[in-house]
Amino acid sequence: MRTSDGSERVGVFGGTFDPVHVAHIVAAVETRRALGLDRVVLVPAGDPWQKRGTVAAPAADRLAMVRAAVDGIDGLEVSPLEVQREGPSYTYQTLEALSGPGRELFLIVGADVAASMGSWVGSERLPALATLVVVTREPDERLPAGWRCERVAIPRLDVSSTGLRARAARGWPLDGLVPPGAVRIIAERGLYRS
Repeated sequence: MRTSDGSERVGVFGGTFDPVHVAHIVAAVETRRALGLDRVVLVPAGDPWQKRGTVAAPAADRLAMVRAAVDGIDGLEVSPLEVQREGPSYTYQTLEALSGPGRELFLIVGADVAASMGSWVGSERLPALATLVVVTREPDERLPAGWRCERVAIPRLDVSSTGLRARAARGWPLDGLVPPGAVRIIAERGLYRS
């Protein structure tokens, strides 16, 4: 919802999305509702430098999965910004690229990520670029100091990309755990097979 001064409120939700799953979608949708955001932009990491050697699907495939996962969901969209960028994916660069006059940014992260943000390249720049939104299942989780912070509670969904990759490698179904469009991309491209 645009503010009284007409500025746009935009959530930015980055991640490896290897693969994207229902908890990612719930976090994006619930944050948009809870904070009255105009839209939430999901940004798959092109070269997630902190996860080098552990990312299973190529960036183009992860981007396609996220696009398919949010297709038809009001207020969610996908940016190829980090996939198209050369070199490592740094959040501060993404926020700088997405910022602009009349736009207020909200950086959406899980509580586990919030605890490790001090190790990010350019982390000292982030508080000036966005309000931090910590998506949590625990209402008393501590928020990082030095930020404008919001907390958004989501239902506990015990699903992880690591577990989903293991299921796919065994040939087990991902239905109900991964959005249907992303399941289709995984099958069509033969992703996560052992």
